[in-house]
Amino acid sequence: MTTIGFFALAVFGLGALSIATDADIIAIPGVGQAPGIVGMVIAVAVFAGILWLAVRIKHPRFRSVWTISITTALVHLLAVGLVAAIATGEFVTAMAVMGGLITGGASLVILLVAAVASWAGVALRRTKAKHPQWPWEREDPNGS
Repeated sequence: MTTIGFFALAVFGLGALSIATDADIIAIPGVGQAPGIVGMVIAVAVFAGILWLAVRIKHPRFRSVWTISITTALVHLLAVGLVAAIATGEFVTAMAVMGGLITGGASLVILLVAAVASWAGVALRRTKAKHPQWPWEREDPNGS
């Protein structure tokens, strides 16, 4: 659930950033959409994997939120840069794309969204939240 929330908040946050700044998230011409798509897919996979490792233990710690959010943001940045380098064949263009993500605020959005979503994941696990049940699925407190 929190992985889907991370993706949804990231898309919303990046869209809101683009509207607020009146600029593209990746503003370097000729790069295409592949770096953004692949970067987000890899970021979601890394987020889900690290969060799963963090909540597997009996009593997960909230300090894992820092590790999850920083790692997710860095992996997103590196994945976008690597795909941009492959797409354009130019290292300088890839570095410009990565610099634009940092200075334009997109990396900060990914970091904050990953922190919020991972905090929610740890909180859900710590409270032992369960899926909702229909009234007929619940056990009768009277024992009948």
